[in-house]
Amino acid sequence: MRFFVQRSELRDLYDKVAAGERISETDALRLFESKDLNVLGAIADLARQRKVGNRASYIINRYINYSNYCILNCQFCAFARKKRDKDGFELTIPEIVQKAREALQSGITELHIVGGLHPSLPFTYYTDLLKALRALDPRLQLKCFTAIEVLHLAWIAKKSVAETLRALKEAGLDSLTGGGAEIFRKEIRSTIARGKESAEEYLDVHRQWHRMGGRSTCTMLYGHVESLADRVDHLRCLRALQDETQGFVGFVPLPYHPENNGIPVANPPSGFDSLRTMAVSRIYLDNFEHITAYWVGMGLKLAQLALSYGADDLHGTIIEEHIFHMAGAKSPQMQKEMEMIKAIREAGRTPVQRNTFYEPIKVWDGPAATLPGAVDQRSDILEKNWATA
Repeated sequence: MRFFVQRSELRDLYDKVAAGERISETDALRLFESKDLNVLGAIADLARQRKVGNRASYIINRYINYSNYCILNCQFCAFARKKRDKDGFELTIPEIVQKAREALQSGITELHIVGGLHPSLPFTYYTDLLKALRALDPRLQLKCFTAIEVLHLAWIAKKSVAETLRALKEAGLDSLTGGGAEIFRKEIRSTIARGKESAEEYLDVHRQWHRMGGRSTCTMLYGHVESLADRVDHLRCLRALQDETQGFVGFVPLPYHPENNGIPVANPPSGFDSLRTMAVSRIYLDNFEHITAYWVGMGLKLAQLALSYGADDLHGTIIEEHIFHMAGAKSPQMQKEMEMIKAIREAGRTPVQRNTFYEPIKVWDGPAATLPGAVDQRSDILEKNWATA
């Protein structure tokens, strides 16, 4: 690989990263435009190695969408429904608690909860939901709500964003999700998500959450009508906020799925595009510790390959995912923990079970044959039965 790097047009950028220097937006665009995927991967792998060594992580979690009723009409979204639609749904708090209780018995450490902007649920629904889930087990980490949901909740509660975030935190919220970032460039955003929060509003919700001591992830939806320069601009905004707050724990690039929505594209994200996006993200976002390859959107095999292109995390076991699958994703609804461990080991990495904040729970550094699947055979951080029946 050293021979190919020396002969590559990207040699100067490899040297810059090797020297610990920050690359510019112009550099990032050069990386995106390069067809030299092998060298791009080598640069990203160098950056990844410096951040996390040889480890790659996953989380045991469960997705719950409390409702797909939404007052918005985002053109790219295949998830949202109106009250008149027969396939709309809305879960009660007891129904969500029961799903969580069942998932706790399988060893989850995180609930990931998002939904549409519901037209009529009161603010107390959300705070009561958090309190009920927190009562199940205080160690369960609640990663809930996107920035646009927070803005919606502030509107229905007639509170400021800061007051809304404070109330959610007091009710039990541990982390904001990173969804809803899409692409920050105004012209693109108005094309794919007219009426949604602006880039400034998205960033400010996370900024205020970070200032309260909260942590969150962030995302980028790529492969629709945006340009490569738009992707670089998006990453620039995230890197700038991270410089300011250090509140993001990870970045998750999300490939666009065009099958069941209003923005058809002739060339949806290919494997090449997904790997170069992963690589450029790792190289450019030098103030982010972790880059996640979201297997739901990419498929587990491509996500596994992304571990050699800058990614150091495969996300979670999921259990039940609606948003990407309603958009046309063909990946399974969940992954077993042992499949995640196997994929990481095959990529030459040491598997690490993590929590919501990418902190290690268990490092699987023994022989693969000895890796147990039972919860009670992990570290003391997890016990045999987290929740009562």
